[in-house]
Amino acid sequence: MVDTNGERLRSLQDKFDLRVVQGHGSHPRVLREAGADDADMLVAVTSSDETNMVACQVAYSLFNTPNRIARIRSPDYVRDADKLFHSEAVPIDHLIAPEQLVIDNIYRLIEYPGALQVVNFAEGKVSLAVVKAYYGGPLIGNALSTMREHMPHIDTRVAAIFRHDRPIRPSGLDYRGSRG
Repeated sequence: MVDTNGERLRSLQDKFDLRVVQGHGSHPRVLREAGADDADMLVAVTSSDETNMVACQVAYSLFNTPNRIARIRSPDYVRDADKLFHSEAVPIDHLIAPEQLVIDNIYRLIEYPGALQVVNFAEGKVSLAVVKAYYGGPLIGNALSTMREHMPHIDTRVAAIFRHDRPIRPSGLDYRGSRG
C-alpha cells in the first residue's frame, strides 16, 4: 500500500498487517520500494486520474507489471477510454470509473422495473436481475414452468430462490415465490 499520508498508512498497517510505503504512487523509487518488481498487479486509486495513469505507465514500462487497474473519474478520459487506455498508449487493463458505474447501475434498474439489482455478464448479453416476490404479487402462486405464459416477452431463467433467507435450487415444479 502506497500513500502520501504516513498516519493513514500506520493505521492501515496496524489494522490489516499490510506492507506500506509512504510516497507518491507514480514515482519509480516508491513503486520499487513497494515491490513493483515482483507484483502481478498494480491498482492505482488515488484522487488524481493523472497520478493513476502515470503509475500504470511506470508499472508497465519499468516493472513489466502484467495487470494494471486505475480509477479514472473524469468523463473526458472515460469517454475516450478505448483510444487512450491500451498497451500502445496508456497501459491500463481495467478502469474503475465510479460515476459511470453509478450511471450504468441506475440505467439497468430503469431498464428492469421492479429489480433490486441488475448485473450484466458476457458484455451485456446476459443479465442477472434480483427481484423480490411479494405476497399477492404476480410471482406468487405459479409454477416456474408456467413463467413464459405470464411473461412471454422476456426470456428468463430462474437461477436461485431464497426462502426464509436460505437458497433453494429451483425446478420447474417450484412455485414462484411460494412460501415454504
